[in-house]
Parts: sequence; C-alpha cells; structure tokens
Amino acid sequence: MNTKHQKISVAVDVLLFTITDDKLQIVLTKRSAEPFRDMYCLPGVSLRENETPEEAAERSLKERTGLNDIYLEQLYTFGDVDRDPRSRTISIAYYALTDPEKLLSSKLTEPAILVPADKISNGRIKLAFDHKKIVEYGRMRLRGKVSYSDIAFEFVPEDFTLPQLQKVYEILLGEELYKANFRKMISPRVEETGEMLTGMAHRPSRLYRKKSRQD
Repeated sequence: MNTKHQKISVAVDVLLFTITDDKLQIVLTKRSAEPFRDMYCLPGVSLRENETPEEAAERSLKERTGLNDIYLEQLYTFGDVDRDPRSRTISIAYYALTDPEKLLSSKLTEPAILVPADKISNGRIKLAFDHKKIVEYGRMRLRGKVSYSDIAFEFVPEDFTLPQLQKVYEILLGEELYKANFRKMISPRVEETGEMLTGMAHRPSRLYRKKSRQD
C-alpha cells in the first residue's frame, strides 16, 4: 500500500532579549511578504538540510544583528496545525540574551527594531503567526529561571554596579526587591573589581563582576 508522506517545514525563530530604559526589550523584524505582510515577527529562518537547529538560530542572529557568542538556549517547539496558513510548519524557538551595549554597538539589519516586551503582551504591537505565544513563553521562562541561575548577568556588562544588577532582577521578576535582601542573596555570586564607576550624576559606585565557577 502506498503511503503519501506530508511535507512538513521546520522554522527556527529567535527571541532576542535585552534591557534598555529599564524595560525588557525584544528584537522584531517586519515581514515584507504574505502572509501577514507588514506585520512584525520574531527573526527566523528555515532550517537547512545541512545544519542543526542551533546553527540555524545562530545564523538568524548573525544575519539580523551581527551578534555571535551570546547566550542562546532552546525554548520550546511550537507545532499547532494552523500556525502557518501556507503549509504545515513547526517552529523550533530559541531565546538569546545580551547586554544592551553589545546590541546597540551592533547593527540591526533593516527592518529589525527593538521594542518593549510589554507592548507585545498588552497587544499594542501585534505579531504574525503565533509569535506572541512564543514571546509570552519566553518571558515566563526568564521569570522562572532568574531565581536559580545566572541569566541576569547576561544583561549587564562584565563590570557592573549592584544597583544595575538589582534592576535587571526586578525587571525580569516584575517586582521591586529590598536592597539589603538582594545584596545578601547576590553576595556569594559576585566579587569587587577594585574599580569605581565615575562620571555619573550620583557619587561613584563600586564595580563588581560575576565570580567564576571555580571559586
């Protein structure tokens, strides 16, 4: 008996997070063709036969931002039957994290833009396909993971102040933290650099870095 095999396409979409202006921000790009022409979506590529999903995610990042060697982790596989009106398409989604200095020093490839994640969550910016669902899943992953991992350090420079790091935690968790409690919690994971951050409106602040795992 002959069995007709359905052709299934595989997309790799990347959710790139950074923090600027005290807000969680996401890189989006505008579609130039149907379906969903002129709507924003996550940067993505079709998986090639000769590459792994992670290599495809790295390629997508490189093409849109010029960035490489940043935090990248597989998020989830999205496979609703009707997620793409053109054909049966499965999306392997990744999320990437970077500090704003790296992203702003790179060159976003047109028509990529940086937008606050809240504007997607509240519907002010509508996304193509099921990409809002991917964004919400990614935000949930960040919120859950920040309390037991070092992902918050991906959003600050190598040398940072404790207020900078605390603000990242607050943005990812969606709540304010008491200064004393935060510093007690974070102290085993950071060390002083011996340098001070100067040239700001406030008094100089001590600079810290993340302790190496060997300590």
